[in-house]
Amino acid sequence: MIKFTLYFVIPGFLLAATVSAEDIVVQGEILHTMAGEVIRDGVVLIKDGKIEVVGQTASVKIPAGARILKAKVVTPGLIDAHTVVGFSGILNQPHDQEQLEKSAPLQPELRAIDAYNGRDPLVDYVRSFGVTTLHTGHGPGALISGQTLIVKTYPANLEQALLNPAAMTAATLGSGAKAEKDKAPGNASKAVAMLRAELLKAQDYVAKGKKSDVEKRPARDLHLEALARALDGEQPLLITVQRHQDILAALRLAAEFKLKIVLDGVSDAPLVLAEIKKSGFPVFLHPTMYRANSDTENLSLETASKLRKAGIPFALQSGFESYVPKTRVVLFEAAVAAANGLSQNEALASITIDAAKILGIQKRTGSLEAGKDADLALYDGDPFEYTTHCTGVIVSGVVTDVQPH
Repeated sequence: MIKFTLYFVIPGFLLAATVSAEDIVVQGEILHTMAGEVIRDGVVLIKDGKIEVVGQTASVKIPAGARILKAKVVTPGLIDAHTVVGFSGILNQPHDQEQLEKSAPLQPELRAIDAYNGRDPLVDYVRSFGVTTLHTGHGPGALISGQTLIVKTYPANLEQALLNPAAMTAATLGSGAKAEKDKAPGNASKAVAMLRAELLKAQDYVAKGKKSDVEKRPARDLHLEALARALDGEQPLLITVQRHQDILAALRLAAEFKLKIVLDGVSDAPLVLAEIKKSGFPVFLHPTMYRANSDTENLSLETASKLRKAGIPFALQSGFESYVPKTRVVLFEAAVAAANGLSQNEALASITIDAAKILGIQKRTGSLEAGKDADLALYDGDPFEYTTHCTGVIVSGVVTDVQPH
């Protein structure tokens, strides 16, 4: 059997990705399947990139010649529900910062697939902590900044790693949407008015496009086509909102245009829990350890537990960071949430199966079940303990050996 080992040198650590077509057996003293009870002394059989069997070691026949990996704790590969990794690069220089384009306030036609850099070292960096899936793309900071995609953290080749090329359209309400130097939008009311006006244009564009007389149909408009996909729910609006009044404005907008939306950030969520719950919309909650200032002045380490108690579906995210290394790690954010009201299982769910359900990829990943992609994270202890190391990551059946940080 031939194997190829590729070494990625990144400041602070080394990744050695070993590509192999062999059958793989992962044995864990504790197996968090996220599809039922925790399995002690558990095993996962992997074949052709898929999970074939999950169960207790004593009840599973280990194939002869299979590669065996062992760990103290095994979890599904982690999912970052909202990030700009692959766009906001590790160098923190203009040439590797692709997450935001500020020449116009509304640019839904910008496609994440055209700018994603799977070879940026930050992709390898987050994978070294067990992150196997990213929902990433154009970030907050403009009224509509562009589209997002869902991608695996391995391989670097986008076409091979891609799960959804056009997952959502990223929008922002609140101070993050304000333009510079007295340009529009200058305040919250103007931002919502501009967004409503564009959605009305998109409605008209869709109606005219259905005319039986082809000559009366409008010329193609990439801008309005993207908004039309938001109107029909094909490509939900991901609306970054922090203040309670902006959250309510987003909910009114969704009701007016019958939009499918995901609320992002929501620092003030505890102030409007009933309204969010009634809407039925899920939440990508701000990173647990996010800094409190301006629109996020009311954020709390306990917001995740309050959403859980209210029965509001949510997932945790790494979000966008302006400082090097340009990203947070969802494993750490979930660990702190587990210390502030969430149970360990609830915190782990927020970066695995719950994130997968909101992103619509739960049939592929998010839990350890037969038939799903073989995305696993291996640890030498409790994943939420600071001293624990991620000792191995498997993405779609490919083993990535992660050296300690």
